Amino acid sequence: MRWFLQMRMRLLDSMCYPKKRSILNGKAESPTARLGRRRVWPVLCVMVFTLLFSKDYSVAADNFKQSYKQYAWIYLDYDIDEFDCLDKLYTAESQWNPKARNGSHYGIPQGRSKWLITASPYAQIRWGVKYNYNRHGSMCAAYEHWILKGWH
Repeated sequence: MRWFLQMRMRLLDSMCYPKKRSILNGKAESPTARLGRRRVWPVLCVMVFTLLFSKDYSVAADNFKQSYKQYAWIYLDYDIDEFDCLDKLYTAESQWNPKARNGSHYGIPQGRSKWLITASPYAQIRWGVKYNYNRHGSMCAAYEHWILKGWH
């Protein structure tokens, strides 16, 4: 194990701090060129390390959106027509982002209630569905209203 760590350190040293010889003619280079290389190599090493070992969170965000959509579909009692209208409406309004904000409107349903700022995404979905059913009678009526007027 110790041998492995020593080899790893040598590799990192050779990558991050190369020998101070010019590539073209093998002679020692000027002090200003050495100073520039000292600045470039650590930055380059950090960039390579970040690209190789950073986690991609874009897939996780899509998975959360899928679970929000599944919850909404279940909350609408598996009514595919109502869910289709809800999906189009919330995709256009907030892209299913629970932290979306547009002026004084917040959350997935883009409601005006400040309670939506701290509410969970699932509570936001419940709030939005109840609001649209109370105001418009159905999600499709709310979506049609949104198409005509630009708000719901």
